Amino acid sequence: MDSFNYFNYFTEIEEHFWRKRGAHLLVSPLDWAIVETWQKAGIPLAAVLKGIDRAFESWGRSRRAAGGRQLKSLAYCVDAVLDAAAEAQEAAAGTGPEVKSARPAAEPFSRDELGKYLGRNAGRLRAAAEKHRAARAAMAVRLEETAKRLEETQALIDSPGALDLEDLERRLTVFEEKLTAALSADADEEALLAIRREMDRSLAPYRRKMSAEQLAQLERQYTQKRLFEQFDLPRLSLFYLT
Repeated sequence: MDSFNYFNYFTEIEEHFWRKRGAHLLVSPLDWAIVETWQKAGIPLAAVLKGIDRAFESWGRSRRAAGGRQLKSLAYCVDAVLDAAAEAQEAAAGTGPEVKSARPAAEPFSRDELGKYLGRNAGRLRAAAEKHRAARAAMAVRLEETAKRLEETQALIDSPGALDLEDLERRLTVFEEKLTAALSADADEEALLAIRREMDRSLAPYRRKMSAEQLAQLERQYTQKRLFEQFDLPRLSLFYLT
C-alpha cells in the first residue's frame, strides 16, 4: 500500500462504502470505530475494500435485501473483511520477500501541512484545558502536557533528511492512548454509562457475528471516539489529517 492510500485509509473506506450503498450518508460512530479497529490491526486497505464488496454481494442474496432492506453498517462486513485479510496474508507469504525500490517514495503530506496540523491540535488541546481547568484540574494538566509534546514533535518535521512518518505516527498514537486513559479516569460515571448504553444498542444486531476479542477491540475504539468528542478534543493520528 503506498503512503498516500495508507494515510487516507478512513476516507477511502468511507467513500467506498458510500458508493456501494448508493447514497452519500454519514458513517455512524460504530462504523468509524470499526474502521479504527481494522487500521490498528494493520489490515490492508485493499483487503478491507474487497471484504466490503463481498459483504454487499452476500447481502444482495439475502432475504433482507429481497425485502427491500439496505445494508446500513460496516459491522455486517467484519467477517468478510477479516477473511479477505487472511487471504491476503496467505498470498503474501508465498511471494517471497518484498523487493523495495531504491527510489525514495514521495511524502504524502508537505511539512507545512504537518506543522499546521500539529499546531492546530495543540491549540485545541490548550483551549480544552482552559475550558475544563476548574472542574477537571488533573485532566487539564494532561491536555497541557500533550499540547507541549505536540509542539516539541515539530522538531522532527523541521529536521533535515527524509521524514519518518511511521515513527511520527507511533508517537501520536502514544499521545492519544495516554489522553484516552486520562479521559476515562476523569469522565463522569453517568457519561461513561451513557456511552456504554449507546454502544450496546449499536452493537446489539451484530454481537453474534463477532468474537470476544473483536468486540473488546471495538468497544475500546468506540469509547475512545466518544470520549474525544464529548470533551471536544482533536484526534492526533495522521489518519485524521485529511
